Amino acid sequence: MCSRATTTHAVHRLSEPYALVGDLTSNLIATAIHAGHEVRPEIAALFRIDEAARLREEDPFTDRIAARVDLHLPVSRSRFEVDLNRDRDHGVYRTPDDSWGLEVWRDKPSADAIEGSLATHDAFYADLGRHLDDLAAVGPFVIFDVHSYNHRRGAEGGPTAPPDENPEVNIGTGSMGPRWRPVVEALIASLRGPQADSRSLDVRENVRFQGGHLARWVHQRYPDTGCAVAIEFKKTFMDEWTGTVDFEHVDALADALRAAQEPVRASLKRVAS
Repeated sequence: MCSRATTTHAVHRLSEPYALVGDLTSNLIATAIHAGHEVRPEIAALFRIDEAARLREEDPFTDRIAARVDLHLPVSRSRFEVDLNRDRDHGVYRTPDDSWGLEVWRDKPSADAIEGSLATHDAFYADLGRHLDDLAAVGPFVIFDVHSYNHRRGAEGGPTAPPDENPEVNIGTGSMGPRWRPVVEALIASLRGPQADSRSLDVRENVRFQGGHLARWVHQRYPDTGCAVAIEFKKTFMDEWTGTVDFEHVDALADALRAAQEPVRASLKRVAS
């Protein structure tokens, strides 16, 4: 693993299908662990679920949002092969209860196939841990754990979910200790500020989601040095049924996240002092 002290701007390949891209000395990382759509051919052959249904429950274009942060970690593997935001025991969806009622499998994967998928889970956390160990040795760090969520789940062209229960941006902090409160407040204040279209984003905390396994793992492993904030963007930037995307909207969200870096870094200095 490349040391923070010796490597700056680069693409650092960990174990495919993910990579750290950007300034490897950065103490702020944006992850997009549900952005991927790729699956191994031997897994694809077992699927009952089709690509369109998979895409609806994946987080497409979150890698594009994360990419404007100085250091970002996109994942190209689909959550339907292995979900990196669940613990290892639940990283492969076995039943419809694991996957929003969707029938994922035509033929149940073998134990060997499941272990092959979980190998990505193991490698991801081992590799990320080595990099974060380097960062933690220097000082505290923040992870923007970028996701998206559906708001028209019932049917194509159907009604949108009630806005009062579905913010444009849900900030998940369920596993976070009070030490990191200044970081969360700085992030929310920045995202709520006027954006390029002169409109403020509706940003609220723990309304729909409180964060998943990645955030819990960071907080357990780095209780005094690691802060992981789950950021869920409502899919108003695309038609979640057809996959049609408004790239101007996506890029506006990416710019908002990029602009939040400096306020968050300033708050991190106050936490460290």
